[in-house]
Amino acid sequence: MMKHSLSFPQTEVVILAGGQAKRMLGVNKLLQTFDDQIQLVKIYQHLSKYVGKVWVNSHRDLTLYRRLIPTLGFFNDDVNGFLGPLMGIKTAWSHVKSDYILFVPCDVTYIPPHVLTLLHQKLSQAISAQVVYLEINGEPLYPFCLMKRSSVDLIHHQLEQGQYSLKWCFSLLGVEKVMYEHDMTMFHSINSLDELQQYRQARYLA
Repeated sequence: MMKHSLSFPQTEVVILAGGQAKRMLGVNKLLQTFDDQIQLVKIYQHLSKYVGKVWVNSHRDLTLYRRLIPTLGFFNDDVNGFLGPLMGIKTAWSHVKSDYILFVPCDVTYIPPHVLTLLHQKLSQAISAQVVYLEINGEPLYPFCLMKRSSVDLIHHQLEQGQYSLKWCFSLLGVEKVMYEHDMTMFHSINSLDELQQYRQARYLA
């Protein structure tokens, strides 16, 4: 696939889907249809034309992922135990070749236009920042973030200390944010079957 000519450095996408989805009763959110497309397909189609490769950080359903997108990269967390997105982020750097990764949560509802360009612009303007995340309607979406490879050592240290909070880790990386307002976004991510039902009803009424 031919990539668009862009002004930012080579970047790869990692979709974070390594959780247990307990509040979804174990349902794999990446294979659900929140809107008009399966989540994996929606995220891929929004972002793949701007990046070198798209990966999924997950512990299951590789055959189903590859059936939908044969070129998809895939990896498990380095350490078992469902330790959260920071472990997926740390693991990603041992697979991805580029010096920048756009991390995307598997349950994101809205992907803003030109989001990768704007995140890169923000990161390049803030000299000390190693990560920039997305905020939608005043709600932080920490797993939707652009990160530099230079963040790896600090992430390793945090995990070795048993610190798994994205918010705390990002604060140590000189974090910046890009803010969006979007009237149609009731939930910036879906974390339960009840939220999914409310989201679908809101879209139907709209």
